[in-house]
Amino acid sequence: MKLEDIAIRDPFILADKRTQKYYLYGTFYPDGNMGFWAYESKDMKDWKGPVQIFKPGKDFWADQDFWAPEIYFIKDSYYMVATFKSENRCRSCQILKAENPLGPYTPYSDILTPKGWEALDGTLGFEDGHPFLIFSHEWLQIKDGTICSIRLSDDLKHSIGEATTLFKASNASWSGRPNWNKNDVRVTDGPFIYRGEGRNALLWSTYNPDGYTIGVAYPQGSFVKPDYVFDSKPLPIKDSGHGMVFKSFSGESYLIVHREKDGNSSFEHALIFNISINQGGISLREVNK
Repeated sequence: MKLEDIAIRDPFILADKRTQKYYLYGTFYPDGNMGFWAYESKDMKDWKGPVQIFKPGKDFWADQDFWAPEIYFIKDSYYMVATFKSENRCRSCQILKAENPLGPYTPYSDILTPKGWEALDGTLGFEDGHPFLIFSHEWLQIKDGTICSIRLSDDLKHSIGEATTLFKASNASWSGRPNWNKNDVRVTDGPFIYRGEGRNALLWSTYNPDGYTIGVAYPQGSFVKPDYVFDSKPLPIKDSGHGMVFKSFSGESYLIVHREKDGNSSFEHALIFNISINQGGISLREVNK
């Protein structure tokens, strides 16, 4: 199966050195049921799957919005940071764990985002050897969505202390109201930590008059402190967002995003670009074609 034939949102690719395969995760429900699935590939061109990697049990707290899984290999195990929601509880981020890239994954951590917050799209990072979570505080609750951070315990089981607001969507001068909402709101979603060629950056998604898009914010020191400088314009990728960066087995950096297909919001698909972010700026080249 080719990448353009896979209906997916919030794509994430793990280049797994142990198996020498690429694994594609994201938000999609092949059989209409809640859970997570994955595809695998040896060359990023032909993909096999999907394989269900997490099926919630009857005692799992969430029953809707299984979104944006991100997979990290840490100390011989695979950790999935994902977003969940139920009718009576806020959208929240939690970690699942498995011994293989294709699972099965089982619940591992407590809920990591603040109680009572509508929070989503957690991404994992480390500062001075300690883990932290960067996530979005949703516009549905606060109108001007924000990107926040929170410290995690070293075993990734729970959060420590209070969340810090790093920036809000309106801090980017080019952000705007999404065309599907008549109110003056600003969206933040899909943050991702990128440690680039001589320059660190935080990718995040929002809207402007041209549609869904990816912004780049540069931390002036630590990723977890509210001291960011913004690019004067978003990445030049139309109607696309929720990007993440991974390295191929040959050492090249790639950006994967999702985009609507021919304006059809019911069939988002993924695109892959070569990417470089350094002191000279950002360069992109689509590799799907």
